[in-house]
Amino acid sequence: MAINGVTTTPLSIIDTKGGDVLHAMKTSDQGYSGFGEAYFSTIEPKAIKGWKRHTQMILNLVVPIGSVRFILYDDRENQDHINQFQEVILSIADGYARLTVPPMIWVGFQGLGRQTSLVLNIANIEHSPEEIERKELDEIKFNWSKY
Repeated sequence: MAINGVTTTPLSIIDTKGGDVLHAMKTSDQGYSGFGEAYFSTIEPKAIKGWKRHTQMILNLVVPIGSVRFILYDDRENQDHINQFQEVILSIADGYARLTVPPMIWVGFQGLGRQTSLVLNIANIEHSPEEIERKELDEIKFNWSKY
């Protein structure tokens, strides 16, 4: 079941001689809500990063290299499905797409496959430590051993 406000948007890959062009986001795209910064994160195979949520930032996540499993957890009390999880795998092989995550959703992610994966976040605001909340992996009960 999808978490309210979370969207996955298919992206285009343009085949060109010598290497492909991978679209990430345009101002006319659904999910675009302004630009604050763009940054890359790497994640090693089988590594898990989490849990983190932003109180203001909208995440627009793209995986141009590798494969990453994102686990989203919604504990917002004003939602119909409180304590709901959503799993999204981003990779070119699984259908190149962008994951848009609104504020107040917990995010954890896991590197899949055999190579280091690259995650791009196109955020609507600049990173600020004051608007981030963190939890240890065992503070939100999720079975990460599927992969």
